[in-house]
Amino acid sequence: MITENGLKTLHIIAFTHRNLAVSEIGQLHIDPDNQQAALTNAKVRFSLQELMYLTTCNRIEYAIVTNEEVNDDFINRFIETVYPEVSPENRNALVQGAEVYRGVDAVRHQLSVASSVDSMVVGEREIITQVRNAFDSSKKNSLTGDCLRLMMRHTIETAKRVYTETNISRRPVSVVSLAYHQLRDMNVPLDSRILIVGAGVTNTNMGKFLRKHGFTNFNVFNRTLSKAETLANDLGGVAHPLSHLSEFDKGFDIIITCTGSENHILSPEIYTHLLQGETDRKVVIDIAIPQDLSPEIIAAHSVHHISVEVLQKISNENLKVRSREVEHVQAIIDEAVESFRELYKERAVELAMRSVPTKVKEIKHNALNQVFKNELSTLDDDARAVLENVIGYMEKKYMSMPMLMAKEILLNKQS
Repeated sequence: MITENGLKTLHIIAFTHRNLAVSEIGQLHIDPDNQQAALTNAKVRFSLQELMYLTTCNRIEYAIVTNEEVNDDFINRFIETVYPEVSPENRNALVQGAEVYRGVDAVRHQLSVASSVDSMVVGEREIITQVRNAFDSSKKNSLTGDCLRLMMRHTIETAKRVYTETNISRRPVSVVSLAYHQLRDMNVPLDSRILIVGAGVTNTNMGKFLRKHGFTNFNVFNRTLSKAETLANDLGGVAHPLSHLSEFDKGFDIIITCTGSENHILSPEIYTHLLQGETDRKVVIDIAIPQDLSPEIIAAHSVHHISVEVLQKISNENLKVRSREVEHVQAIIDEAVESFRELYKERAVELAMRSVPTKVKEIKHNALNQVFKNELSTLDDDARAVLENVIGYMEKKYMSMPMLMAKEILLNKQS
């Protein structure tokens, strides 16, 4: 429950890329189907007032409201309870790598996370959706309360303001989004024939991104045909085993390739066959390391070659631009922290005084039905109606005025 000093009970335990490897953080992932049982058990075992669980690809965070001191011993016991399969050695490493924020610092941290300035890639807007979904899921599982509700509402409002008023996310930095922007700037037709070589995470994201933006003609090649089929089904395309690439005879406009091969997948011979005699300039997006496209192809053919090195250079420049916006974002967060202090205290007053209406109604009922029962029985209907109207008016004013006065006193005290 929120009280004037209750913000001190708010804590965030963060396991992030700053102190831990992604593989270590991965030990703390909880399957969505198991979250309600595991987290409800932890809430009960530790007598937590509120609990929220956030998971992304490079962070796991717990926002909790508790009167207990959140120290290494608490974190150790918490991990042991929620993740009994984690070994003592790994658990100790997680404890040592954990970051703990309390009170106003926890609020500031939450605002920084949702505004993406605490992310591995500054400016990635996906985090605001992940934070919102984390709260919604925890709320659905009956884990949250008034404190986290208030903080999350303020967090989402602040993050939206950050993305609207600053350029923190304006320039793309991910390989997928940068590659798409390269295609867009070339005014490539949406019906372009696209060959996707490799069906790993990067090409899967790239294919889905292109599909989302209207591209429709896909052929997917992969060593494991089932993976090619999965991606092709998602894209409305056709799947092929990688061994059939050298036999493909339908031509292409764009090749997107990202495999783990140590050799050039696209040799001069295969590329020449894929051209099927066409001589117009083709686009090859090669985001493999080492690259899949033979350098001989670039020398011998008209190719707009987009390599991972080119994309990384653009990404680094865009990151510099984003970094210059961090100071602006921090100013918004500073302002949001101060406004949350006021909001939190006002809410504490509201909760403390929410019993006033009930008490006033009890007094009114006793006055009319017990204390002045005999006197009221002597009044005619008109007089009684006027009296009840007067009492009703006073009742409303009595319920609203103390709240307004309390807030006014609080705000004056702060100023």
